[in-house]
Amino acid sequence: MDSAQIKRLECLAGIELVKMTGTGNDFILVDNRKAAVPQGLMPDLALGLCQRRRSVGADGMIFLEPSRRVDLVRGTVDWRWHFFNADGSAAEMCGNGGRCAARFAHDAGLAGPEMVFDTTAGPIRAWIKDHGVKMEMIHPYGSYRGVELEVAGQKLSLDGVNTGVPHAVILVDDIDAAPVVPVGRQVRHHQHFAPAGTNVNFACLADGELVMRTYERGVEDETLACGTGAVASALMLGPAMGLKSPVTVRVKSGERLKVYFDKQGEEFGAVFLEGAAHYVYSGKLHAEALAWLYTQEDTPC
Repeated sequence: MDSAQIKRLECLAGIELVKMTGTGNDFILVDNRKAAVPQGLMPDLALGLCQRRRSVGADGMIFLEPSRRVDLVRGTVDWRWHFFNADGSAAEMCGNGGRCAARFAHDAGLAGPEMVFDTTAGPIRAWIKDHGVKMEMIHPYGSYRGVELEVAGQKLSLDGVNTGVPHAVILVDDIDAAPVVPVGRQVRHHQHFAPAGTNVNFACLADGELVMRTYERGVEDETLACGTGAVASALMLGPAMGLKSPVTVRVKSGERLKVYFDKQGEEFGAVFLEGAAHYVYSGKLHAEALAWLYTQEDTPC
């Protein structure tokens, strides 16, 4: 990123930021109704602020804007978002990010306790429930079972489905010993999933619930939770393990999500994700939050 672009980002100093967490996934949110952040600056701002230990730190950044669109099925769309991963790449959908954004939108007056918001993956319905949010997921598609890949000298059998973003699911015996980062990274970049890549979930059954860990595309590391990954794991593994809707999924943070669905044959419908969405803090952007973007040669005096 050149210094001119960084200076444009620094001109955004003073905008209000909110930090939220959804069962371990953390996000930076901006109420962008007044278009304080131009869309062209959003990817780089997300990249700059999501860096951990150097800036705010987050798994992603969300900009909320008003919408005047009326969906033919879901009716009036209350608001829309622009969602960016920690590396600045755009994502079509994010389950935990959607739940955090829904609660934030309700509290900011963008929507009532029942709402519809637009994502790249399509319009989403959400319901505020105390400090939690239940959210409708897009109709899952592109499912597959028993895809065999050779990774790190071993053969892996993967199931998968697109729950707004693509997910591969690997059944393991010991979730604590699962090679989430080394193997997850190789599967994420495997030529079988090129060019977009895939998120990678490792899951097993324990005490009547699914336990999972996720390597997230765009974060390029293991995260403490993944909503769309929880849905993918519940759909691909839950029925085969005799689990009925709602399936409880325990994520890396130790918190739990619930996945609701109807299943007829190999098809899934009426898929919902429910879990907690909490505030962490609110504040204003300081220009020095982006200072780490300068190289050693062009660091300003």
